Amino acid sequence: MTMQAALVILVFSGLLAVKTTLAAQHVIGGSQGWEQSVDFDSWSSDKSFKVGDQLVFKYSGLHSVVELGSEAAYKSCDLGTPVNSLSSGNDVVKLSKTGTRYFACGTPGHCQSGMKVKVNVVSADSTAVPSPGSDSSSDSDSGSSNGSDSGSSTGSGSRSSSGQGLRASTGYILAVGSLVIGLVWAY
Repeated sequence: MTMQAALVILVFSGLLAVKTTLAAQHVIGGSQGWEQSVDFDSWSSDKSFKVGDQLVFKYSGLHSVVELGSEAAYKSCDLGTPVNSLSSGNDVVKLSKTGTRYFACGTPGHCQSGMKVKVNVVSADSTAVPSPGSDSSSDSDSGSSNGSDSGSSTGSGSRSSSGQGLRASTGYILAVGSLVIGLVWAY
């Protein structure tokens, strides 16, 4: 009976690893990053974000990131009452709940010239595909980060992969590996 309990624990540990690895880090603007030359509307139109994912804003000292509190502020580029302001050049924002988040560059004139992005966050369990014209983020990944209560942090390092696919594969390998080890151990 002890072997069976160990096997069950190993399988559930592997499945938990799969769920954990499905969260993704998305570099806003893809390989170009948070720069004025990116058309964020067309770039983000086919992307979706899930609770647990992270947005990574990579940019030079000429820019910053301002999170806006409403669609009205986003549309009018009203940077007067930001929810959050970031300026490290490698900022990470954790998507901790469903809903729409609005981001713009805090440099005067940049938001008005299109340097802004709207991110629609769906539940982690959602299989919904974004509708045409919805705004989201990138499939590029970045390295580690430290979280904070505001849902943002700075991170460093990078790795390139195509979003959730590699992480899901790693999770499945862990799950199957745990199962195989458990079976070998049980017999």
